[in-house]
Amino acid sequence: MNDALDLEDIHPDAEDNLREYIDRLVAEGYTVAGGEGADPVLIDPGGKAVETWREDYPYDELLERDEYEETKYRLQIELLKLQYWAEDNGERHIIVFEGRDAAGKGGTIKRFMEHLNPRAARIVALGKPTSTEQGQWYFQRYVERFPTTGELVLFDRSWYNRAGVERVMGFCTDEEYATFMRQTPQFERLVVDDGTHLTKFWFSVTRREQRTRFAIRQIDPVRRWKLSPMDLEALGRWDAYSAAKEAMFAATDTDDAPWIAIRSNDKKRARLNAMRYFLRQFSYEGKDERVVGEVDPLIVHRARETIGD
Repeated sequence: MNDALDLEDIHPDAEDNLREYIDRLVAEGYTVAGGEGADPVLIDPGGKAVETWREDYPYDELLERDEYEETKYRLQIELLKLQYWAEDNGERHIIVFEGRDAAGKGGTIKRFMEHLNPRAARIVALGKPTSTEQGQWYFQRYVERFPTTGELVLFDRSWYNRAGVERVMGFCTDEEYATFMRQTPQFERLVVDDGTHLTKFWFSVTRREQRTRFAIRQIDPVRRWKLSPMDLEALGRWDAYSAAKEAMFAATDTDDAPWIAIRSNDKKRARLNAMRYFLRQFSYEGKDERVVGEVDPLIVHRARETIGD
């Protein structure tokens, strides 16, 4: 087909309608391979894997599946050791997972939780606030889900909704936003000073790779989900979200509660490095330093030192 859509020719700042873009991919024969697995691949009409993940990425190849699975399993054992240590010592842990849509937050949370004891580890993914919650202090409904002693809580998005989606989509006032940005460092300092361990991850994905991941979600029958008008509008505001993210880092990446940015165009590397960073912070009983290893400086950065997404 002479006018076939070549993803490599699409400029990452293109503002084409996402739904029309995906419809055209389907019409021209783009398919999904590996849909039964955890990390499916978009395949072009010629049978070649779409490799938008390569854009500005420091590696030429994705991490091999066998290496990933073996390393993940060993790190998950370390996560269990840390969990048992936290229970025995009354430690409280919060991990915040933030980033753009399709950046890999959910997949990373799943791998963190895969073998943990659910009695002492849980995921918090809050929806739209109720009318009662809207009348409360903004942080209140999040604090109510904070861990007790011996517990690990993973926030799949968090109070930082106000600095991201609420700011960009106009769901909060300028005054509410300014109050949030002023109060958050103080709030997090209180949390940390009271003995709760707070880890904040930002998962970074490039624009073209994000669109490829949305295409996979729409084309693969077992992953298909409806793109609402709100989804489409939000996804078309890349630059606005970039500005909001930079402002958030400038105001809330503190020494008390630093933001850790993880480049997630390769989801497998992102997951392993998130686990490693989390584990490296603590000296728990039975820790295997050889397994935990070092975080990859090409993948993991202090957020306020990053450029771009």
